[in-house]
Amino acid sequence: MNKPLEDILVIDFSQFLSGPSASLRMADLGARVIKIERPGTGDICRDLYISNVIMNGESSVFHAINRNKESYVADLKDEADRSEVWQLIERADVVMHNFRPGVMERLGFDYESVKKVKPDIVYGEISGYGPEGPWKSKPGQDLLVQSLTGLTWLSGSSDKGPVPMGLAIVDILTGTHLAQGIMACLVRKGINGDGGLVQVSMLESAVDFQFETITTYFNDGGHPAERSKNNNAHAYIGAPYGIYQTKSGYMALAMGSIPHLGKLLDCPELLNYQEESDWYDKRDEIKGILANHLAKGTTRKWLDILEPADIWCAEVLSWDDLMDKEGFHLLNMIQEVTMDDGYSYKTTRCPISFDGEPIFSDKGSPQLGEDTEEISNEFIREHIQNR
Repeated sequence: MNKPLEDILVIDFSQFLSGPSASLRMADLGARVIKIERPGTGDICRDLYISNVIMNGESSVFHAINRNKESYVADLKDEADRSEVWQLIERADVVMHNFRPGVMERLGFDYESVKKVKPDIVYGEISGYGPEGPWKSKPGQDLLVQSLTGLTWLSGSSDKGPVPMGLAIVDILTGTHLAQGIMACLVRKGINGDGGLVQVSMLESAVDFQFETITTYFNDGGHPAERSKNNNAHAYIGAPYGIYQTKSGYMALAMGSIPHLGKLLDCPELLNYQEESDWYDKRDEIKGILANHLAKGTTRKWLDILEPADIWCAEVLSWDDLMDKEGFHLLNMIQEVTMDDGYSYKTTRCPISFDGEPIFSDKGSPQLGEDTEEISNEFIREHIQNR
């Protein structure tokens, strides 16, 4: 398969999750990504563990987010190393980082400095809270941004206090937005030759993620989001929207007519809520009735009734359950990748397909500095000889 970003060279200074998730997507789409890592320690994510899982001496997070890349070790405070990095930048299509505002300026690799050397560069940067303002130096960490932007008041039931999402959603969203912006800028460059500066902040990405609820907030008299007391799954949507326990596990119910559900489930109490406004104003009351009723039967029993009636519903699966299903296997979402030292591991693939073909790659994450010599031979020494 000819991937759409083949022949695009990305010099990636970013660390941890947000920036590397953007360069991961570009690498999956065919770009060549060279990670610039500090000697000795490299990307801080190599030693940042989210569990006690150690893979080939490093964290599982690093291996998950840095496959399909190359590692080039350089001390950005050393003049000889800086000179070599500049030579890489001269050949690059994209330069990117996710340091706090001011860091790249102090190092001398900020957009204005790079633009002088490479006028048509596409330069991408992620910050926590934007390049200006009183928050610009605050740590751009996922949980902190979730907490500052209202996200934690949307999950969980109303009596549970603020509830964060159970993964680094803001990091990944911000990386997605940066990748989108960089690729849009590459399209513009292909049309008229202009590069540009692409900036994304975690704060903006977290706010954009809430476009639906924030729009409702502004057009609903400024009323704050109110989670339901029972089975909350969305702070604004009325009953029956939520996850319910059954005799055999759990099931999810999305939007639907309450009286219609009452007839299908043989639950006469639900027939009392004929007005659609009741499904919002009395959603806790309705959800309580539903919860008590659904607990009397198995998930399979209810799905066999609701699915043929085209009611939006689903069983709630664990990863083990999901990966045992034919619908999951047909997607072929798990791939095995191998590092240069022979270490192999399973991970997810790129979720995008082109011309009916999913995108796979068999290259695992790089060991610290494993590509430095080869990259130097290819770009830097050759570059010096051609001067």
